[in-house]
Amino acid sequence: MRRLLTVLAAGVPLAAAVYLPTASAEPQDGSGSTTFACVAPSVKAPTGAKVESVTAVSQAGGTIAGTGALGGSVSGVPAFCEVTVTLTHPGDGDHAKVRTWLPVSGWNGRFQGLGGAAYLAGDNGVGLGTAVKNGYAAVSTDAGVRDALDTTWALNSEGQVNTALLKNFASRSQHEAAVVGKEVVDGVYGKGPAYSYFTGCSTGGRQGYMEAQRHPDDYDGILADAPAVNWDEFEVATLWPQVVMNNEKTYPSDCEFDAFTNAAVKACDSLDGVEDGLVNDPSRCDFDPRRLIGTKVVCEGEELTITAADATVVRKIWDGPRTASGEKLWSGVPVGAEISALAGLTEPDADGNVAGAPFKVPADWVKLWVAKDPSLDISQITYSQFTQLFEQSQAEYDKVIGTDDPDLSGFRESGGKLLTWHGLADEYIPAQGTVQYREQVEREMGGTKRVDDFYRLFLAPGTSHCGLNGGDGSADGLAALTAWVEHGKAPGALPATLINDSQQSVTRDLCSYPQVSRYDGHGDPAVASSFTCVSPSRY
Repeated sequence: MRRLLTVLAAGVPLAAAVYLPTASAEPQDGSGSTTFACVAPSVKAPTGAKVESVTAVSQAGGTIAGTGALGGSVSGVPAFCEVTVTLTHPGDGDHAKVRTWLPVSGWNGRFQGLGGAAYLAGDNGVGLGTAVKNGYAAVSTDAGVRDALDTTWALNSEGQVNTALLKNFASRSQHEAAVVGKEVVDGVYGKGPAYSYFTGCSTGGRQGYMEAQRHPDDYDGILADAPAVNWDEFEVATLWPQVVMNNEKTYPSDCEFDAFTNAAVKACDSLDGVEDGLVNDPSRCDFDPRRLIGTKVVCEGEELTITAADATVVRKIWDGPRTASGEKLWSGVPVGAEISALAGLTEPDADGNVAGAPFKVPADWVKLWVAKDPSLDISQITYSQFTQLFEQSQAEYDKVIGTDDPDLSGFRESGGKLLTWHGLADEYIPAQGTVQYREQVEREMGGTKRVDDFYRLFLAPGTSHCGLNGGDGSADGLAALTAWVEHGKAPGALPATLINDSQQSVTRDLCSYPQVSRYDGHGDPAVASSFTCVSPSRY
């Protein structure tokens, strides 16, 4: 799991992977020759907000180091003008910084809004630098909150939810960034952008869907990958592996979890017609973890035996959260995904005992926003209490941050295009939630063909959370989106490079949902030309 596990080991979630769209393009309407002066423009506050300050600073570019827990860097960034607009909302006491970076020369006439990661509302500098390097004027907002894993803003001094900052994080600040950023572009360059795009993954993906649902005129095109839609549901569901281990009092090691994952991938690899190290549709994999009971595995030099209790834990984690009566609440960790990402453990104590170590993002959501109790002991949550927390989160926050409204008619009528890819081995946000949302849109808006006119989804086999940003391969979704928006070339497939279970690079044309990829029966299974996109009925 390469960089993903490295990031996790440093205490940073994959959900917080830096998003780096790579597409560049020729200048639009001669924008590359725009006159330029890096001075603070006049900015009108968006409705309901007040401008506290506007500053402009000339930046030399070069190598941009990403701030906060995500870190990262981008080199070769050209000189740019950084305009910072600080907004507040009277009565809320917030201070949200909107940063717009404008290349001094070579502007391609396009505008790019950047989403966040985990609890980081916007970009940490790497995405902005990459956008400027590719010729875009780009904007990001901090929404008045803090870093990716910092949730100290969640509750106010009375222990109540800070509703103003939650509103900023959920929706308000991204819309305001779009409005302010385009106003800054017009003020500095003397004209607005020819096209406006939004890019984001995970939290950024959710923000993109929010823009399409609530502010359909903000962007011409939205690239929203591995989107954290249904936040109020899946964020609680992400604690399920910990709840299972604690209630079953069984804590398999990482390598025992890996043994189950590897066995399932091997058993289900050929379901798409070829053994290529990729599970094309984890939902069709019916591998029974009980088949490994009694199997010996070597973990850090120690031989362990897979037990029935281990198999029960894995079965429940793959199946996903259910009520005590068996009602399905949400999807589980997909077969083929890294189970230990959510089923983390503490280091052994002096007696060799371990305990669950919950992933901080959902743990904080449940403690602070749902239970409103920072001292809540996650390890003591029973199955029935889990259901109560799940339903409470739905009831309180669906309309605030759920971002699952299937009515995209405003976005369609504005001419907008929405493109999403999602890894089928996403260990943090199961792709099934995105599929479910897409199907809801189809029911709401007249079926697959009508929805395909403005919204396309691509599922990536063997790909982890935000993995096509370099973790488990690559895909240039922004290039596909710009071709669709500006030239009407709807992507029938999305070319991608994937990494199979042997750590080999293979090329695939990701199929536009609901089509699936099928091996033609001949040719090299490592190249895309050996596969064809077909309807599920022929799969």
